[in-house]
Amino acid sequence: MPSDVKAILSAVVLAVAVGFAYWERSVGNDHLFWFVIGFGVFSVVAMWVFPEAMGKKGGKRQA
Repeated sequence: MPSDVKAILSAVVLAVAVGFAYWERSVGNDHLFWFVIGFGVFSVVAMWVFPEAMGKKGGKRQA
């Protein structure tokens, strides 16, 4: 995935995580606030650290 797409996707994921965390807090689930923030940060870090899964080129296909 190109870096510019990753950067845009990272911003969207973090914005959604922050919005969802504040919504959880406003509903009364204070204990989920940091869990949601942490999971959003973990998702972005994992996207940047781990490469995409790609198949072999010209490999045998099994039926």
